[in-house]
Amino acid sequence: MNLLNKDAFWQFACTLYAEPQQQTTLLAMQDQQGKNVNLCLLLFYLDSLKLSINNEQLACLINAIALFDTHALQPLRSARYYLKSNKDSIPDYALIRKELLSAELKLEKQQQHILINTVNEFTLLEAKNPNNIELYIKA
Repeated sequence: MNLLNKDAFWQFACTLYAEPQQQTTLLAMQDQQGKNVNLCLLLFYLDSLKLSINNEQLACLINAIALFDTHALQPLRSARYYLKSNKDSIPDYALIRKELLSAELKLEKQQQHILINTVNEFTLLEAKNPNNIELYIKA
């Protein structure tokens, strides 16, 4: 069992996501392919640690966050998108947007904790050049 630290993962994810090209790529994968950004970030994190997962473990990770994504993150994200498209008719839009972004960030962190807790139940294999994201893209 490889115990991964959720705070180290959070820092890795924030650093990677802050890179403009990575953010654009990850959001395109989310919006065009229905992929989960936090799962993508975890897969990149595992790659950086030279750890590999298999298809069964990937399926387990997807299942672990599915309900949280459907019932917590996606509705909040949808509300934020809706409000953005109607911002001219919402007097407190800037404040509401700020609060929604803060809540969404907290939910993203919670989802990352779910992923780390799940992956910590796996036996991970060391790999010279892992490419975990490829498993997910093909799924």
